Amino acid sequence: MRLLKLEIKRILKTRMTLILLTLSLVLSAVMAWLPITFCYTYATDENGNSVKLTGMAAIEHTKTVQAGIAGTVTPEKVRHALESYQSCLRKYGVTESYDLPDGVYDAEITPYAPLLRGIKEAFADPDTGIATPLMEIDPEWIDRYYEACEEHILSLMKMEQAKHPAAQKTGVTLYGKVTKPFQFYPGYNTDAMDYQMLFSFLIVLFCTVISAPVFTSDYQTGADDILRCTKYGKTKFAAVKILSAFLISGIAYTLCIGIYLLISNSLFGWECGKTSMQILFSIANLPDLNLGQLQNFLAGSGLLCLLATVSFTLFLSSKAKSIVTSLSVSLLFCFLPVIIYMLLPEKIGIWLYSILPASGVGLQASFLYALLDFQFWNIGSLAIWLPHVMLGACILEIPVFIILTVNSYLRHRV
Repeated sequence: MRLLKLEIKRILKTRMTLILLTLSLVLSAVMAWLPITFCYTYATDENGNSVKLTGMAAIEHTKTVQAGIAGTVTPEKVRHALESYQSCLRKYGVTESYDLPDGVYDAEITPYAPLLRGIKEAFADPDTGIATPLMEIDPEWIDRYYEACEEHILSLMKMEQAKHPAAQKTGVTLYGKVTKPFQFYPGYNTDAMDYQMLFSFLIVLFCTVISAPVFTSDYQTGADDILRCTKYGKTKFAAVKILSAFLISGIAYTLCIGIYLLISNSLFGWECGKTSMQILFSIANLPDLNLGQLQNFLAGSGLLCLLATVSFTLFLSSKAKSIVTSLSVSLLFCFLPVIIYMLLPEKIGIWLYSILPASGVGLQASFLYALLDFQFWNIGSLAIWLPHVMLGACILEIPVFIILTVNSYLRHRV
């Protein structure tokens, strides 16, 4: 235990570690606040003029005007929203909402706008997937709104995974477990979820920089030659170095993400966590999660991803002869999922980036976007949903790279 305390103290005393950990704490508050600045809406003042509201004022106004649709999303609410929308457009003699006079959309459609998003999807053309214009949808169809959602998933999976019946079946089974009717509480937006993933990625980068010199710095200074001659200078010392890096990285991540979620949910309103992700993103989303559960899942899976990345970084640190080599290769692998996602064909890219340690917090290839998509590993008659592949890879990589790190350290020779 004393050796562990000394090693943690040694890492924490370095200037770069202190700077990065301090920056992480500052960013946890800054990045939780930034999505608020993107919020805006329009309201009518006492003189009948349209006024733009931003930040917290926009959120509070949105909650007020959409209070009537908060709670359970019943077919009756959805039907009323569609009927009100169609009535509004007919009144002004237009067929699309963007042709409405200035201020009409905000005054008459915004109060029920979130319920309109899923109607086009639910009643999309089953053969092409093209959304049906809202003016062409019969309000009586809405009585079977949730049945239409199930049918939409079936047709969508046939299009997305046309050559893989097992994937189609898996997707339909996953969606069958989604809690219905959906829930909606106004105020939250998807920017906050994107920023959570971006913040997770930054913490992974910071912890990679902190972990890269753990073994290599002793190699460079020659301290390792002395430490190997001590009583606990081999296997136990390697385990202490690994555990210290894990504790510093894990505690830093947990604390910073906890602060981020605390501030973010306090600003948007904790009740927003009960909103079904199918309402905020797409009714075709497969996970049975509300926003609060989604936040917790991304936080937990991000921690696994962090530990997998740190374990891989420690392995490189135990192999490299210089800090520059260890750090540069480690950072390259942090960005590699995004590079693969952008440059390689989809079918090949999925197989590669999904098993990389940092894949879960990538800017484009991440757990969030994997949850929103319909990508599978199709192996014969077996279909594994991509988020499950990514989670399994992280869980497997942590012990594998720990073992490889210890083995590499024991075999290291000057």
